[in-house]
Amino acid sequence: MASASSLQAPKLTKDNYRMWSIQMEALLGYLDVWDLVETGYTIAETSDGNEQALKAMKKREKAALFTIYQGVDEAAFELIALATTSQEAWEILKTAYDGVDKVKKIHLQALRAQFEALQQEALETISNYFSRVISIVHQMRRNGEELKDVRLVEKILRSLDSKFDFIDVAIEESKDLEVMAMEELMGSLQAYEQRILKKSEGRTLE
Repeated sequence: MASASSLQAPKLTKDNYRMWSIQMEALLGYLDVWDLVETGYTIAETSDGNEQALKAMKKREKAALFTIYQGVDEAAFELIALATTSQEAWEILKTAYDGVDKVKKIHLQALRAQFEALQQEALETISNYFSRVISIVHQMRRNGEELKDVRLVEKILRSLDSKFDFIDVAIEESKDLEVMAMEELMGSLQAYEQRILKKSEGRTLE
């Protein structure tokens, strides 16, 4: 069996508990100690008190606990410092971090709904609309959502006010949305917005 110190444990953060727990389970399984973390053990269950078997079991238990220690930062270590078994340490971390994960998922669902419902208001400038979109996108990304620029570009184009219909069609027909940057889209829309304003001002002066 490989030693607990010969492999690098993934690091637990406030945002990655689910991924961390899956990776740690695989590592602890590779080290042949996951059964102790999952179900624990008692001396009575260890080969009828056979001293050598008990010693081997305790060694495996220490390897499991040490591996968990390797996978946490100082703040998380303080949570499990008094745990006497790897099973106890694992359950403490699960209680502390899995709950945070669930809250994040609920929050992310709400943000996704907000993102899908976004529409430019009739009198809203391109700059202000982009700011609203980017604000929600940043929140989604902080909660673990992977959003590529192409998804944002497509979302913005289909949610613009009707006065942008012409430029919307022109962009979709002339540009490759897969490689279009948000800055490029914003620049094109703002230039078109300025032309609309100038025409409107010209009609007013007449």
